[in-house]
Amino acid sequence: MRIWVDITDASHVVFFAPIVRRLEDAGHTVTLTARRFANADLVLRRYGLSGVLTTGHRGGSLGPRAVGLLNRTAQLLGSASSGRFDVAAGSHASDFALTAWTLGIPQMTFLDDERLRRSNAVNVRLVDEVAVPEAIPTATLGALGAPLEKLFRYPGFKEEYYLYDASPDAEALKRLDVDPRRVIGVVRPARPERGFASGAPRTPGEAALAGLVRELAGRRNVTLVLVARDQEQRQRYLSLGAPGLIAPDGPVDGVGLIAAADFVLGDGGVMTREAAALGTPAYTVSLGASAAVDAALLAEGRLKRAVKPDDVLLKKKRARSALTAPRDPQLFVDRLLELGRHRSRRARLGRLVQDAGDAGTPPLV
Repeated sequence: MRIWVDITDASHVVFFAPIVRRLEDAGHTVTLTARRFANADLVLRRYGLSGVLTTGHRGGSLGPRAVGLLNRTAQLLGSASSGRFDVAAGSHASDFALTAWTLGIPQMTFLDDERLRRSNAVNVRLVDEVAVPEAIPTATLGALGAPLEKLFRYPGFKEEYYLYDASPDAEALKRLDVDPRRVIGVVRPARPERGFASGAPRTPGEAALAGLVRELAGRRNVTLVLVARDQEQRQRYLSLGAPGLIAPDGPVDGVGLIAAADFVLGDGGVMTREAAALGTPAYTVSLGASAAVDAALLAEGRLKRAVKPDDVLLKKKRARSALTAPRDPQLFVDRLLELGRHRSRRARLGRLVQDAGDAGTPPLV
């Protein structure tokens, strides 16, 4: 089969890489398109992948975002119209969904509730299948207009699948000159939000996280490795003056660090879920309403809340052992191929109108 995979964020490369490898190993032809956003092109090369690069992300107000949507849709139409693809896969991208729908290509979109927005109300009507973790309630997706028959609800969470092939670097701590005999914690702040004053914490939970870091990194025999989002965030944590805190200046092997660490501390996000998938104790300072997957991990005890330093267990972990068996991404490969085999290139417009009518909303035409 000829398969089109669209990448719009660096994190999508990590998720789709094992899927692409399995498809290519099985003899299928995979074409990648990637938006110039969050160093997606650099991460592609790191994973040995290449793709057709399209226009970058246009954030901000509705006007620039609309222009960006139109520009990238036009670029995707130009690159995909001659591909004769049998099936397509992407994540959270309206331009990709619109292009595949226009060209009559059966498509699957992967959604998670951390990024669910009103714009996904367009995507779920255009695509043939919506792949989501079982933890996300069907009512949440139904509110966006996704009919039950379109949902492919898979067990677990995406980090468990893309880490299935992971071979953590046993030298990850040594490369940072960290003494493995100490209790090692990895700290991952949340992505900075706009509207915060320069030099101040830029996420609601960052003040709480910084307080814990100051206390824990002052403990005897404890080393915290900060994986900062940007230089400003890195400098802000270094200014805490905590003796046991180190902050690498540049990219690090996140998976290798998590596997070698004794715990991971963050404000929600991917790295705490990666820790849960790899069997490393994971803590979050977030006290607000959790995303569905994080809420499920909290209920299972695979993720714990940390309000004060004593909430974090400071001891060497005995061995890395996840609480659930690894989940093979072949599940997604098989589902994608099945979609390509069994969904004809039907008239998309009629189906879109029907979906909109079923959801009780005006047709998106």
